[in-house]
Amino acid sequence: MQITSETIEQLLNEHNLLVSKPKNRMTFNFLHYDTRQVKDNTLFVVKGAFKIEYLNDINGVTGLITEKILNLPQPQWLVTNVQKALSILSMAFFDYPQNQLWIGAFTGTKGKTTAAYMAYNILKHATNNHTALFSTVDRITGVTNADKKKSDLTTPESYELFKDMRQAVDNGMTHLIMEVSSQAYLKQRVYGLRYQVGAFLNISPDHIGPNEHPTFEDYLAHKMMLFDHSDEVIINEESDHLNDILKHAKKTHDKIYTYSLFENGGDYTYTSQESAIHESRFTVQESDIIEISGRYRLNLPGDFNESNAMAALIMTSLAGANHQDMLYGLDEVFIPGRMLSLPIAGHGVAFVDYAHNYASMRALLSFAQNQYPEGQVLVVVGSPGNKGVSRRADFGRVVSELADVVYLTADDPQYENPLDIAHQIANYIENDSLEVHFEMDRIQAIHDAIAQAGDKDIVIVAGKGEDPYQKINGVDEPYIGDYAVVRQYHD
Repeated sequence: MQITSETIEQLLNEHNLLVSKPKNRMTFNFLHYDTRQVKDNTLFVVKGAFKIEYLNDINGVTGLITEKILNLPQPQWLVTNVQKALSILSMAFFDYPQNQLWIGAFTGTKGKTTAAYMAYNILKHATNNHTALFSTVDRITGVTNADKKKSDLTTPESYELFKDMRQAVDNGMTHLIMEVSSQAYLKQRVYGLRYQVGAFLNISPDHIGPNEHPTFEDYLAHKMMLFDHSDEVIINEESDHLNDILKHAKKTHDKIYTYSLFENGGDYTYTSQESAIHESRFTVQESDIIEISGRYRLNLPGDFNESNAMAALIMTSLAGANHQDMLYGLDEVFIPGRMLSLPIAGHGVAFVDYAHNYASMRALLSFAQNQYPEGQVLVVVGSPGNKGVSRRADFGRVVSELADVVYLTADDPQYENPLDIAHQIANYIENDSLEVHFEMDRIQAIHDAIAQAGDKDIVIVAGKGEDPYQKINGVDEPYIGDYAVVRQYHD
C-alpha cells in the first residue's frame, strides 16, 4: 500500500482541508500518527498533544500532515483539521475497504454492544461466518483467534478503523456490524464513512465533562449525526427526546423504521412474554417485514434486552437475513462481560455487567430487584478517571434509588485518586438508609460484597465486565476481570 502527494492533495482539496502544500512530489510507503509505529518512508500525521521532541531519534518520517508548520526539514502539508485528514488519508491508504462491506451501525447511550452482538450473531449465521464486528468489547475481523482482539475504544481511531476493515475484507468478510459513539463524531474518527443502516437505540445524559461533550445538547447532536451518514435508519420509538431525534432523521430520510413495545406506537412492535435469570422470551407482531415476525428466545436475561433485540432484527432483515438466521442468532448470542451470572452457595447470585452509566445501571438494578424481591441488592461500582465526570452523580443517584448496600471502588482511575472519585459519587447519595463502603482494592471490594450477601441477596458488580486491565496513570495494568474475581471467591 502506498499514497502519493497527488492523491494527498486531491483528497485534502475535495474536503476543503488543504491550506498549503510542499513543492516535492513524493510517494509514501506507510502512514501513521504514532511515532512508535513509524517505518521507512512514512507520511506522519501530527495530531493530539504532539511535541516535536517525539520525533527525536525517529528515523523514517519523510513527510508531515499538520495543522501548524513545524520547524522540521520534512515536506509538510498544512491542513485545517488533522483528524479529518487522518480519516480520509487512511481510507485511501487502505484502499477504501468500506466499499467492499455492508455496514450496519448502532448508537445509543446504552445497549450498543448488546445490540451489535445480536446483529453480528444473526449475520454470522446468514453469511456463513463472513461477518466482522467492531464493538466496545471485541474487534473481530475474521474466523481465527488471531483475528480477534480486545477493544480499547468503542469506535477506534480512524486509522485503526480502516486498517481493521482492510483486514476484514482480506479475510473474506462481506458484512460488518459496528458501534458508533458520540465521541467518534466529536473526534472525527468516522469522518467520511457511510453506513447501509444506522440504528439509534436511546439517549440519556452521559459522556459530559471537560474532555468530552460540554452539554447534553452537544452529546445528542453528535449521536444524531449517524442519521446523516446512513442510507436507512432505525429509531427506538420509546427513546427520550424522540421529537428531536425524528425531526433530525426526517431531514435526510423519507422512510424511518421505528420500533417499540406493542402499546407504545412504533411501526414494528413486540410483546414481552417472560424474563428469567438466564433468558427472556418475546413475540414480534406481524408487519411488512415478514422475516422478523414470530416468537423468540433470547439468550440474555432482562426484558430491557428485548428492545435491543428488536433493533438487531430490523437491521439484519435489511441486510438480507431470514427468520431462521434470526431465531438461531438470538438463541445463541453471548456477550462477554454482559449480564454474566454466577450462583454462590450461601451468598445468593452475583451478576457481572459492563453497565457504566445511569440508564444501563438503572435497568440492571431494576431487573435484579424484580428477580429477587425478598433479598437485598448489593452493588460494587466505581467511575473512570479523567472522563465521563457526569457519571459520578448518576451512580450516586441510581444506587440511592435501587440499592441496599454499595461498595465504592476503583474503575480505571487513570490520573485521578480513586478514593476522591468514590467520595464524589458518595456526595450524590441521598438515601440515608443505604449502607456505603469505600474499598479501593477492586478485588477486595467484590469479595467483601459477596461475603456480606445472604442466600436470597444479589450482588451486582458493574463497570469492567471481563476487561483484562485497569487504566492507572496512563498504563493498562493487568487485571483478571470482574467475572474471574467473582468465581475466585470462597468463604
